[in-house]
Formats: sequence, structure tokens, C-alpha cells
Amino acid sequence: MKSSISVLGAGSWGTALAIQAARNGCQTLLWGHNLDHITCLSKDKENKRYLPGLIFPKPLSITNNLEETLNFSDLILLSIPSHAFKDTLIKLKPFIKNNTKIAWATKGFNTSDGSLLSKIVEQELSKKIHTAVLSGPTFANEVAKGLPTAITVASKSPEFSNQLATIFHNQYFRIYTNQDIIGVQVGGAIKNVLAIAAGIADGLGFGANTRAALITRGLQEIIRLGIKLGGQPETFMGLTGLGDLILTCTDDQSRNRRFGLALGQGKNREKAIKEIGQEIEGVSAARETYLLSLKHKIDMPITEQTYKVLYEDMDPRIAVQNLLARDQKAEI
Repeated sequence: MKSSISVLGAGSWGTALAIQAARNGCQTLLWGHNLDHITCLSKDKENKRYLPGLIFPKPLSITNNLEETLNFSDLILLSIPSHAFKDTLIKLKPFIKNNTKIAWATKGFNTSDGSLLSKIVEQELSKKIHTAVLSGPTFANEVAKGLPTAITVASKSPEFSNQLATIFHNQYFRIYTNQDIIGVQVGGAIKNVLAIAAGIADGLGFGANTRAALITRGLQEIIRLGIKLGGQPETFMGLTGLGDLILTCTDDQSRNRRFGLALGQGKNREKAIKEIGQEIEGVSAARETYLLSLKHKIDMPITEQTYKVLYEDMDPRIAVQNLLARDQKAEI
């Protein structure tokens, strides 16, 4: 029998992953909650809004029926904004079977309490259910186009990791497996905050030196909090830590970086979000990461100043001055 997968979330990333699975011959069902959007996808056989010009492979079907989606496959992949993650899980509960496996490609914390998404899965479903996270330095458009990409699948179940690797892996899409599900989630969430910071710096007209310093010192912030939350140090030097951080801080395909650029150029938060027109995960992640740093007494100055720009209306130039005015210290 051919493998199958149900992908929840018909935005750019969910669509790209559905295309990738279907391109490999996996029977794939893509679900979205917006009926008008789903109707267009079904009619056009492409996602003209987010990935125009990329025709769906034949094994890819479209639906807005949640029960149909859960009955289609015992492997469920969520690619939805972090603020909708918990509510979506609650809607899934009536249709979950004993053999259902849950994976997600969502990057962020639970917006209500800053907890990891894996904890939400355990609370709402079961600690016994097989779970996995897909994360890494990936832009949806490049994955959908079949450009060479590497990504990490993290799960405590090697069998589940290998199952997902089989579905997605090909000569252009390389899968690495990892058991550090905590570290992979932390890296994927905080890098969006730092991408906003890097965008702000570039928007202010600062140069490559500044960007390199932000990336390097930002990585230290990820490592400090990540280890405190239970992640493994080596994870943060891999694809889901350093790799994803470099990608989102340096390329304008990153929505979080473009948002930061707009702020640095003097645009207000609401206008910047409206112009981008897609979810900016780093906005909520900045608040959640900052609160976690206070809770665990972790020094995260770049995160702190980004939070103050976003939530306390601090002038970005003042935030930079605050960073530069910090006491001299040893690097390590």
C-alpha cells in the first residue's frame, strides 16, 4: 500500500510540504479552514495566493472537511500558526484514533503561556501518542520548486522519524533525524525573534558587521534558554538552530526579517504586518521568549530590546544604544 499523509494548513508552508509529499508519490490530503481559499485551490490545482505557478502533483487532494482529513490517514501533519495550534488540536480530538500520529511544522510557543507545542499535544491528546517536529532552514517557495533543501525531523520515536523521512526525502529534499524534540522547537521559535532584530538593524542602515554580531550573540541567547528548557547544546549548532537562524536573518524571503526592516525604516507595527499579509510568528514569540527569560532568569538582551520595540513602543535606535551600552564582558 502507498503511504498517506494529511496536512492541516493551506498556507505557503503547509502547501509546500503537501506538494513535496505528493511529488514523492505519497497520497496527500491538504486541509484548510477557509472555504473560499480551499475552493480556489481545488479549482486552480495550485495555491495562487502563496505559491503561484506551482501545479499540484496528482496524489495531492484538497478539502475543508476536518473529519475527512482525519479519516484519510493515520499520520497528521500540522502547519498552522502557533496561535491557532491549541484550538486546532481541540477540534481534532473527536476524530483521533489509537494509531494516529501527530507531527507539526509550526514554529513558535503556545501563545497563552509560552509552553512548547509538544506540551500542548501531550495535554490535549495523550503522552502516549507518537509525535514529531519538522523544522530547519526552509523557505516554502524553494521547497515547492524542488530546490535543494535540508531539514530535521525530531521525534522520540525513531520509527516515526523514519516514516516521515521516507515520505519527504528525495534527491532534492534531505531529511536528518534527531531525538531532541525540545531543542528543535526552541531553535525554531526564537530564531524568528532574532530575524526581526536583524531586520530592524538593516532597516536602520547598519551594516554586515552588525548583522553578524546579532546572529552570533543571538545564537547564544537561543542556547542559554534552550538548555534551560531541556534542549541539547549540539542541536542549536545544527539545521534547526544556527542553520535556521542564518536563513531568516539574512534573506528577505523571511517574513520576520521583512517585518523588522519595515520597523527599522520607520513604519509602525500595524502597517508593516498589513503590507506583508502573512503570519509574523516572531511578534508573539518575542513576548513569549522574553517572559520565559524572566521566568528562568536567563540573560537575553537582544530578545529584551526586540520585545520593548514591539510591545513598549521603544524607538529602535534607543534599543540599539541600550545593547551597545551594556557592560563589557568575556565572550564565553
